[in-house]
Amino acid sequence: MVRLNRVAKDLECELVAKCEYMNPGGAVKDRIGLQMIEDAETNGILKQGDTIVEATSGNTGIGLALVAAAKGYQCCLTLPQKMSKEKVYVLKALGSQVIRTPTEATHDDPDSHLSVAHRLVKENPSTHHFLNQYTCPSNPNVHETRTAEEIWEQCGGKVDMVVSAAGTGGTISGIAKCLKKKNPKIVIVGVEPFGSIFADEKATVRPYLMEGIGYDFIPDVLDRSIVDQWVSTHDKESFIAARRLIREEAMLVGGSSGAALCGALQAAKLLKKGQRCVVIFADGIRNYLTKFVSDEWMVQHGFMDSADNTNEIIISRSKDSESKKRKLSTSDTATSSSSSPKHPPKSPCVYSDVSNSSD
Repeated sequence: MVRLNRVAKDLECELVAKCEYMNPGGAVKDRIGLQMIEDAETNGILKQGDTIVEATSGNTGIGLALVAAAKGYQCCLTLPQKMSKEKVYVLKALGSQVIRTPTEATHDDPDSHLSVAHRLVKENPSTHHFLNQYTCPSNPNVHETRTAEEIWEQCGGKVDMVVSAAGTGGTISGIAKCLKKKNPKIVIVGVEPFGSIFADEKATVRPYLMEGIGYDFIPDVLDRSIVDQWVSTHDKESFIAARRLIREEAMLVGGSSGAALCGALQAAKLLKKGQRCVVIFADGIRNYLTKFVSDEWMVQHGFMDSADNTNEIIISRSKDSESKKRKLSTSDTATSSSSSPKHPPKSPCVYSDVSNSSD
């Protein structure tokens, strides 16, 4: 757990983040990758030499590919074309086959990542197995038995609200099921992008650039009855929030963590001093270096007016002797960023147990 300071300064309550991007594959999905494979082995579904098939936005695929590489399975993953090339590079490095599907294909379209995964298994029924994170009970179960228990233990039972962005919905459903049993008063807040239908099945489905959260259907593993509140976020505010976490809190998070932060800052306004909100940061910066982390990408998509090049100095070879004598100065770049605080606040408090914190 990490206590958030700068980005949470306007809240009365304490805001702490569970940093799931610290997992080996860089995301909360590592948990279900291992659990789904182990359960499939226990149930006699997988055997040596088989191929694991999964429809993914990337992170579940990476989690599965890690375990598959360690255990000797083949892995074939389908993911929409809008997902970052960094994810594809990682998957290929792990030895997985990657099939890119049209981003605009709805979940029931024959060319969607889900439909293609089903077709692969139908064509190779004896060797290919679709574990299907959207329906697999292992998904919410591992968060109920492990992730939620960690949150409870690390907070010493002092949890008033939990905020999580929802993709398949397994994370938020499993966490909520466990924590509600321990304290029914805990408020569970789900976050989705505008264009998803988790909060309202009648909402208009429209495209968004955020990866890994929201869908045009309700996955079986998402238990909406246990979610107390939904917050919908725009791409721009989510990506800017993620960049704030990187710059102001020194947390190398992914874009959905920015969405989760937006949801937490909105929902946690209801909490008072002495209460605690836990926000889940699901994945890290590695997968998005050519996306929201890039100033140029942000400008290209209208999320920033111009790129900030003041923090980059390029020294070129020159025959001009005067260029060799010039003095390099970083004073201008050091003060150019509006995000740099004039007086640094207290250092972020990194800890694994927040139960007895008094700050």
